[in-house]
Amino acid sequence: MKIIKLLNVKNITVFLFIAAAYFLYLLSFSSFELYKIDKFNETLKKGEAPQQFEQGYEARFSTAFQIAKKGHFKEATILFNNLSKEGTDDQKSAVYYNIGNIYFKRGLLVNGTSNSSTVRDEAEYLMRQAKKAYEQSLAFNNNHWDVKHNLDRVLTMLPKDPTPGIGDSDSPGLIMGNIPVGLP
Repeated sequence: MKIIKLLNVKNITVFLFIAAAYFLYLLSFSSFELYKIDKFNETLKKGEAPQQFEQGYEARFSTAFQIAKKGHFKEATILFNNLSKEGTDDQKSAVYYNIGNIYFKRGLLVNGTSNSSTVRDEAEYLMRQAKKAYEQSLAFNNNHWDVKHNLDRVLTMLPKDPTPGIGDSDSPGLIMGNIPVGLP
């Protein structure tokens, strides 16, 4: 009998009004979040650093990515290294993947400049750094096939044994005959 007394028009109207206000609040909050995400994505498409979310992980990641895309590898590496200390395992895996790509590209660029032993040693060092970064990426998430592919490319380019006496002119150093067409 008490339940029937609660189900009167006044109580149902109050309940529906509160529910409608709550859903309106959720709708406006979600709409605002979607607006911010859309604005963020548009900024990234233009190749600019996003103004909103300046301290957010995604914004710092995309800024580092855009800087690397423009060829400023050292600055991008610093930004990615700062990001490697935080985030989820998937995010850390993506950070190390991008660090590996930066070292890989730098190694390919350096190797093409000269055939001297100094250049060869620097290219080998950069390729070893790329290998290390790809292995760290796989330690956080072993399911990324792009990382496995790039690691395989780096391993085919590195000598089987470390170069003895770095700087020796008779050392085989880095084998660059297997240069990949491009990074995936």
